[in-house]
Amino acid sequence: MSQLLWLLVRFLLLIEVAASVNFFHHRYEQLVQALFNVHNECPDITRIYTIGRSIQGRHLYVLEFSDNPGIHEPLEPEFKYVGNMHGNEVLGRELLLQLSEFLCEEYRRRNERITRLIWDTRIHILPSMNPDGYEVAANQVEPETLAVIHWMSRYNFVLSANLHGGALVANYPYDKAQEQRSRGYQRKSNTPSPTPDDKLFRKLAKAYSYAHHSMHQSPTCGEQFADGITNGASWYSLSKGMQDFNYLYTNCFEITLELSCDKFPPQKDLEKEWLANREALITYLEEVHQGIKGLVSDENNNGIAGAVISVNGIGHDVTSGDQGDYFRLLLPGTYTITTSANGYQPQTATVTVGPAGPSLVHFQLKQDTIKGPVEKKAPATSLSSKALQKKVVPRAACKKTQR
Repeated sequence: MSQLLWLLVRFLLLIEVAASVNFFHHRYEQLVQALFNVHNECPDITRIYTIGRSIQGRHLYVLEFSDNPGIHEPLEPEFKYVGNMHGNEVLGRELLLQLSEFLCEEYRRRNERITRLIWDTRIHILPSMNPDGYEVAANQVEPETLAVIHWMSRYNFVLSANLHGGALVANYPYDKAQEQRSRGYQRKSNTPSPTPDDKLFRKLAKAYSYAHHSMHQSPTCGEQFADGITNGASWYSLSKGMQDFNYLYTNCFEITLELSCDKFPPQKDLEKEWLANREALITYLEEVHQGIKGLVSDENNNGIAGAVISVNGIGHDVTSGDQGDYFRLLLPGTYTITTSANGYQPQTATVTVGPAGPSLVHFQLKQDTIKGPVEKKAPATSLSSKALQKKVVPRAACKKTQR
């Protein structure tokens, strides 16, 4: 009974918002107009920029929300939502357009929750990664994928979600099974392939599935997923997936959200889908504010870019950004953190992480006089040559049934 009452209250709160939004499938020109409409309504907290062009020359537009658009503020995490990676999976792009309008409207209404998110987070929304595919159902998306990879190299993203369709589940890394080695090919696996941050990824996935209207209620779309989540390889193994690339080659933790049984839901269902996903989209965005964050600097308080932040017992490091700030998502607990940088003595600290928000942990490193002069290390936002050479194979290019 209490759950039904909660759902009713949440529905009533959304009626006013839903009534002001137009629900229809946006073609490319309409999508661009919708983004600029949001920017015109909220010019002080938004910015529109492009990360490149598609094969057919369409801009890959990103809408940014921030209290200082266009500027990375130290200790403020970068978050991204990516939609429409596959041309025929369209719900994600519509949800991200609705989310953009919702963030703008609620900020103007002085909604405390949304205002705090925009003040404390730099949010990047790419509604359509594959605009050509939407228009003509093209399968070739390599230039768009490359543009997104370079986008990830320019921004030190902390958390992300890629929105898909064709199922109803929150999918987390790894996508690739340990024993699977064929390139760009997917096969049934049923064997989990956990990351060193498996418990954290499970928590991130559950944050979305349980805030969603029905994702956590299995079975969905004819498939059984406990809690509405799955390890990618446990579902089926996929080589060179985008969420694995994010985790292995950047500082970003990404999950894949399958949001509807129908890849191209009818227009009449768009409002229902928005109501089902709205709270989950906001809840997941808030997950970026957990773990630890801080500044890595030298003895003169100059930020050190590219410093390595390691957590004892978890075999996955992150690095500091251009200004020396870093972000490490962690579950509540006590951790031993070590920070190291070329030419400096490493420093270790013990920190307790609580559930309410990130713990602030700064590191001031002393120059290592034994090893000689300090050599400048590339910023964390620059992907390694190995990462850039590793071609990410989007699921649209896979040979079998897409996720």
